[in-house]
Formats: sequence, structure tokens, C-alpha cells
Amino acid sequence: MANRTDPAAKSIRGTNPQNLVEKILRSKIYQNTYWKEQCFGLTAETLVDKAMEIDHLGGTFGGNRKPTPFMCLVMKMLQIQPDKDIVVEFIKNQDYKYVRVLGAFYLRLTGTDIDVYRYLEPLYNDYRKLRLQLPDGNFSLTHVDEIIDELLTKDYSCDIALPRIKKRWTIESIGSLDPRKSALEDDFEEEEEKEEEDERNSELDNGTHEKDYYRGRSPARERDRDRKRDSHRYRDRDYERDRDYERERGRGRDRDRERDRDRDRDRDRHRLRDDKDYDRERDRLREWEGRERDRRDRRRRSHSRSRSRSRDRKDRDGGEHRKRHSRNSTSPRRHGDGPEDEPKKKKEKKEKKEKKDDGTDHPDPEIAEANRLRASLGLKPLRP
Repeated sequence: MANRTDPAAKSIRGTNPQNLVEKILRSKIYQNTYWKEQCFGLTAETLVDKAMEIDHLGGTFGGNRKPTPFMCLVMKMLQIQPDKDIVVEFIKNQDYKYVRVLGAFYLRLTGTDIDVYRYLEPLYNDYRKLRLQLPDGNFSLTHVDEIIDELLTKDYSCDIALPRIKKRWTIESIGSLDPRKSALEDDFEEEEEKEEEDERNSELDNGTHEKDYYRGRSPARERDRDRKRDSHRYRDRDYERDRDYERERGRGRDRDRERDRDRDRDRDRHRLRDDKDYDRERDRLREWEGRERDRRDRRRRSHSRSRSRSRDRKDRDGGEHRKRHSRNSTSPRRHGDGPEDEPKKKKEKKEKKEKKDDGTDHPDPEIAEANRLRASLGLKPLRP
């Protein structure tokens, strides 16, 4: 329950805010003692007190890669998801530099591209020193502007993969962000004016300068010289950063122009290829339609011929069938019913009639025997 994201929190970049931290680092933070003891039950108001107690920043350190308190507080902010106004106040806080870096790191993870450039670029003018804990456990010295430059230009910071953001010149090209104006332009003008005044007064102050040289160096003059040297160092570093930005911006524009030319060239090439493919496909379609038309004509002609042949065959077979049917319409004759057998039939009928008339088939056996004798003698049969 203590590691669950606030139910009222919104998804960041389409996912749970805590998923912006890798799972291995997230599990190490959940098992860390500082997370269990100091970060339990923190809210957006009480988180400020814990942030004010931080004395260094970093990701993980040591052999078992323990997370730093700075990373635990970043994870807690992802869990409770404070309002944007509170994060902006963290960034604008000038009294506590680690609170400012904590707000900038959280905004880099969760903010939009425009908000990242709008609220983090002014921190380039913060040159305060910071303690950075290295992976081997030792500490090194860095500055706020270097951390901000790392957040805006690098892919990894404090062992966390930063979400990708658009280049500044890309956002400027669409009009969503004003061109960057360096905060050192006024300092450059002031420095030029001071140099001109120094050149004017150098001739007048030659005598007094020699006296001061022989009299010795004063602490006030030494502090002014150190301050001027530091300002020149910071100015040179910011000048190099601005020059790198302008160079990267010019390269980006050149890449855009080359990409547009390549895209136009590819579009023309694809258009010509599409036209050729269209002509080839059209010719192939026409050839296929011609072949299909010829095939249908051949099939139609063969079908008509087969129908005519079948009609002729039916007519021919129909005549023979009618003849055969007319020939076989009469009842079939029995054996011996031909015209040549008619005299035999008459003779057999006559013999049967005569045989019946001689009385030999009489039912009385004695009369039948007497008729047979009379028939053999050629006498007429007896008529009972």
C-alpha cells in the first residue's frame, strides 16, 4: 500500500508515473531504509521539509547500488504527483539549491517540451556549486547550470532514462516557443562599457596605479579581481554553450532542408515509379481482358456448336425412335403365329374338332371305348 501511486494521479506519457523509473531502480528504492522511514506518509506540503534537508544529489552508489535520498524524493514526487504550481515554486526557490534541482528533475520527467524549456532554461544563470555522489560512493563538485544542461541535452541523468523531448529549434520553427535570449547580453554590454571607461581612465591612473603596486595588494582589490575572473569564466562557459546552441540550431535547419530535398526527390521517384507501374498494370489488365474476351467467345462458339450437334442428334435419334416405337407398338407375336403357320393351325383345329366329334373323350369310359372301336372301323360314334 505504501508503494502504490495516488489514485487521483494522472498518467504521464500514457503510463503510471512511477513507471518512468526503471523496475530495478524502483525495487531498490522500495527496499531502501530512507524510503521506508523518511518518505512514508509524505504529502506535497511535508515534502518540502525533507527536500530542504538534502545535502547532495545522485542516482545510485556502492556495490549493491543503493539509491540516494535525492532519488527517493523524486520517486515520492512521482507517487503523490504534486500540482504544477508547487513544482514551479520548487524551481523558483533561490534559497535552497537542492530543492530547485529536485523540482527541475521532476519537471523534466513529467512536463511537456514547452514547459521544460520555459522553466529550466532560466536556471542556466545559476552557478552555485552542488555535491554529486558518484557510482563508486565518492563525491564530486558540479554546478546547477551543468545539471540543467545535462537534463536538457542528455538521455540519462542520475541513473534514470529521461523521456525524449523535441529540439528547441523544432519548437521554435512551429511558433510554440520564442527564440532563446541569453541572459548574458546585458552583462556583455556592461563589460564593454566598463572596458571603454577603463581605457579612458587608464592614462590618468597610471601614476596612482604604480604607487598602489609598490604599496602592495589590498584585499578589496584581490576580491574584485577574483570576482572579475569568475565572471569571465562563467561568461566564457555560457558563450560556448550559446555558440553550441546556435551551431546545433544551424545543423538542425540544414538537416531539415536536406530531409525535405530527399523527401521531394523520393516523392518524385515514387511518382514516376507509380506512373510506370500504373501503365504496366493497365497494359497487363488490357491484355488479360482481351484474353478473357477471346476465351468467352471461344466458349460461346463451342457451346453453340455442341448445342446444334445435340439438336441434330436428337432429331435423328427421335425419328428412329418413333419408327422403332411404331414398329413395336403392336403386341409381340407368339412362336408359331407367323403367316406361314396359318394352314397348320387350321389343320390342327380341324383335327381337334374331329377328335371331339368321334366321342373318344366321352366321360363314360365304356362309351369312350366303344367310340374308339367304332372309329377304327370307320363307323359313326355313339351319341348318348
